[in-house]
Amino acid sequence: MTVIPDDLRYSEDHLWVRPAGDATVRVGITDFAQDSLGDVVDVTLPDPGAGISADEACGEIESTKSLSDLVAPVTGTVRTRNDALDSSPEQVNEDPYGDGWLLEVSVDPATREEQLASLLSPSAYQDLASG
Repeated sequence: MTVIPDDLRYSEDHLWVRPAGDATVRVGITDFAQDSLGDVVDVTLPDPGAGISADEACGEIESTKSLSDLVAPVTGTVRTRNDALDSSPEQVNEDPYGDGWLLEVSVDPATREEQLASLLSPSAYQDLASG
């Protein structure tokens, strides 16, 4: 059964967003996405300081099945990325909501709540993932 934590917001591209204080959010791929991808073998993420735009590709994730774009769920500046994935990309499969996170993004405080509100609620994501 797919795990969908209640404290997150979700994109239609199967990424989750967790508010991390002030104007920062943490981003990762969902349990549903990691399960669909199969064994993750490589993750390419933008460098800290890079700007990302919602609904645009900001990296790639490669599995034994496919190579997929990571589509940014929010607009902002990459604060940090999970460099542990360089040597251990399997963390995305093993702990997608914990050690397998991808990015921390600084978003404009003036648009943060609006950006979060534009994402799917847990129940709406459940409908998407099960449909």
